[in-house]
Amino acid sequence: MFDHLTQKLEGVFKKLRGRGRLAEANIDEALRDVRRALLEADVNYKVARTFVARVRERAIGQDVLRSITPGQQVVKVVHDELIHLLGDAHQALNLTGPPPNVVMVVGLQGSGKTTLCAKLARLLKGTGSSPLLVAADVYRPAAIDQLCVLGASVDVPVHRAAEGTDPALICTGAVDLARADGMDPVILDTAGRLHVDDARMEELKQIRAAVSPGEILFVADGMTGQDAVSAATAFYEQLNFTGIVLTRLDSDTRGGAALSIRDVTGVPIKYAGISEKVDGIEPFHPDRMASRILGMGDVVTLVERAQEAVDVRQAQKLEKKLRSAAFTFDDFLQQLDQVRRMGPLSQLMDMIPGAGKAMKGLEVDDDAFVHTEAIILSMTRQERVNPQILNGSRRRRIANGSGCSIQEVNRLIKQFGMMRKMMKRMSRMEKQGRVTPVPFLG
Repeated sequence: MFDHLTQKLEGVFKKLRGRGRLAEANIDEALRDVRRALLEADVNYKVARTFVARVRERAIGQDVLRSITPGQQVVKVVHDELIHLLGDAHQALNLTGPPPNVVMVVGLQGSGKTTLCAKLARLLKGTGSSPLLVAADVYRPAAIDQLCVLGASVDVPVHRAAEGTDPALICTGAVDLARADGMDPVILDTAGRLHVDDARMEELKQIRAAVSPGEILFVADGMTGQDAVSAATAFYEQLNFTGIVLTRLDSDTRGGAALSIRDVTGVPIKYAGISEKVDGIEPFHPDRMASRILGMGDVVTLVERAQEAVDVRQAQKLEKKLRSAAFTFDDFLQQLDQVRRMGPLSQLMDMIPGAGKAMKGLEVDDDAFVHTEAIILSMTRQERVNPQILNGSRRRRIANGSGCSIQEVNRLIKQFGMMRKMMKRMSRMEKQGRVTPVPFLG
């Protein structure tokens, strides 16, 4: 996500930081490169032009030109303006009305609306809500079945009506059901459109009039670039949607739609889809996204994901095992599972300040988890607890059982042994007072 833009901007800022003093000519040259980087990242040309003008207005001020570190000051100006462009501050979903609150999901066909509905239901259920999914897409083949399968995967009920039922009647029936059964919110999965047409827009207006949704979320596919901006503008003119959800941000390195839609429509981005899995959604924070775009990392989101993924009691038990060198391959599997629940490795690396730049050009292999897990699961219970018994014949059996090479098996066992030795040494040094104990975070 935004890799292309991040790399281009890093090149611009590197040249700026290399100058002791800056003149207007230096800033104009840098901003031409910034504008080019934005356009190459598929940012709307009007948005790029306005953004560069705002940055220039602030960058040629005396606070920058007379600063001891003018290059860093320009970077700060760009960072601040990016935050402003993306919406200044996070805006949460408005679910403060009398229950049941209704969330209507709209967008072009293929933008990921149905999956987004399930992701949103799972997210809201985790906060204590009792959501109801509504299959109001009566046109796309298997759309209703898809929502039912997704609903079952997140343990959220799905309301569906008989074939041929009018979508507006489906939605009003769902709201009545939710009110009677105490479910809240009601999430409407409406039919997508291949393009903006009057007939389908009229149907959406009828649904809106029938159920008065507190939120209308427009789903924008991050891979469609300028088409997403055009579609968002057309939908906003017809429906006045209240929030934007960006999907498939993990599939496109340009991401210019994210920088354009909010500015063109004036509507806040409320969520971002970061993977195709049902847990692949996160609230959109403009300041955190701006930091990621500029290669500054996103420690806050990283910590939040760790808190969600890590079981504190389990982590404390693992800490004791590590310090006593009683850590087994079974414990290692638990750790892998927790890290995997935090998201793809490439995303986690982008959240660590400086890590993305340090690892530029290196391929982060998420399949390494799969290989490691396969090797460990091919061991017997006794071998996982006592890795010292893993002789040559046992290692060959494990390699055959896991589908990995003998070299991969040997490498994992060696790394595991080195980790246990290091932790035992650290524990010994702590007891001797030579090292300050550090809490284990999982």
